[in-house]
Order: sequence, then C-alpha cells, then structure tokens
Amino acid sequence: MDVLAHSAGGSLAMLYAARHPARVARLALVTATPWALGMPATAEDRLTAARLRKGEPWFEGAFPVFESWLAGTGDYDPVFTPFFYGRWDDPAREHAARGDEECNDEAADVYGSEGAYDPPATRAALARCTAPVLVLAGELDGGPRPELARRAADAFPHAEVAVQPGAGHYPWLDDPDWFVRRVVAFLGQD
Repeated sequence: MDVLAHSAGGSLAMLYAARHPARVARLALVTATPWALGMPATAEDRLTAARLRKGEPWFEGAFPVFESWLAGTGDYDPVFTPFFYGRWDDPAREHAARGDEECNDEAADVYGSEGAYDPPATRAALARCTAPVLVLAGELDGGPRPELARRAADAFPHAEVAVQPGAGHYPWLDDPDWFVRRVVAFLGQD
C-alpha cells in the first residue's frame, strides 16, 4: 500500500514502515517531523525559518512572541501562526481557525514525550526498507526545515527529497497545483 503522512504523522508512518516494510509500496512524508529518527526540529531551526519571513507585514509583531514561546518564556499566541504557512491568506486563516477543534494537545504531548521512540532501532529497520520514499519539505517551514528533511531522507535507502518553493508546514494550501503534481507523480510511479 502507499502511505502518505504529514507532520507528526510522519513519525507514525516511519514506525509503520520500520515494523511492516513489506506492506509499504511507497511512503510520502509531507513536512514530516522526524521524531522517530531522533531528529526533532529545534528552536533555532524554527527561528531560522521564521527569519525568512522578515518582509511580511506581520513579522515585527510576531517574531518576538514566537521567539519567547520557543524559549519557553511565553505562551502559544495566535499572533505567530503565520510562521507555519507559506502564505498568510484567507485559506491559511481558515485552516488555522480550525486548529483547536482538530488538535488533541493531550495526545500530542504523549506522542512526542520522552521515550516514545527508539531512534536507533527505527533507523536500523528503515535502512532495510526497500520502498521508494518521498520526503517533501516546505521551503519556509521550520519544523522540519529542508535541511532536516534531507537528513531524515538519509535514513532510507531509496529516498528523494522535494522542497516546495514558498511553502510552509501546510504545502497543499500554499501552492495546491505544485503539491498535487509532485505527490501524484511520486505515488503514480510504477
């Protein structure tokens, strides 16, 4: 079967491929957070990506609040939500508005908790995965940045990396045509 996973779901998909490699025909990891590989996005990764947005009209008000949150000295604040999107437009705002009802923070805390993964075992198992893998990163995403996505792709013997120009953590919103063409081209391979 083909498996497509986004964000934190990427670690779950990696664990599935590690445990059941024969069941996975193709694996597409879309802005996947590689916790299962012991590679979290760091605060500096996120800040480096955020600085790419310096020309945005909302940057000056959002960046210090984002920096404080990442340092653990401030709370999550919707003012910095635009950093997660390549374009802060109506579709992005509508998507962000649904976030609270579509997210389970308590489950997320457990999912990414200390000891939830065994990165050496996962890497060893994925090194034997014969399925083609697409690791798709957003050019402006901080978690994972394209550099982290490339390092995650190294865990697989048959991986390719695609970086979607101008995209954040939700690339299908930033340029749906580019995203669909790239993912369908990968999943449609024989």
